[in-house]
Amino acid sequence: MTQPLLPHQPLDPALEDTLQAVETRLAALGEALRARDTAAIDSHATELHRALARAVDHFTHAARKGDVPQPLRRRLARASGQVAAQRESLARATAALDRAIEVLMPRETPGLYSSGGASERGTLRGGSIQA
Repeated sequence: MTQPLLPHQPLDPALEDTLQAVETRLAALGEALRARDTAAIDSHATELHRALARAVDHFTHAARKGDVPQPLRRRLARASGQVAAQRESLARATAALDRAIEVLMPRETPGLYSSGGASERGTLRGGSIQA
């Protein structure tokens, strides 16, 4: 939903297109995350990364000229919030996966026998055993 522009704030078509690309990629990544489609997540995340890099370049250049209309600033801030939310969602999913892997495949405990049957402990050398 775009807010009406004030007469003195014309939209730069390059900024509009760049921001629209970011918003489109964010939406696609969000759908892939909801569908848990790993191939699509990877693809959309890569495309989002590229779109964000282009947006940073375009918006940085425009900001140096003082040329970023307020509605585009608000949309860019909203997109930034969505990126942060998706990043947090991925971090939670990664932590849950790490916990599940730890339960399914715990690390070997030092001092116990390894899968080869030998003890993980170091052996004593050069001493004698006295009873």
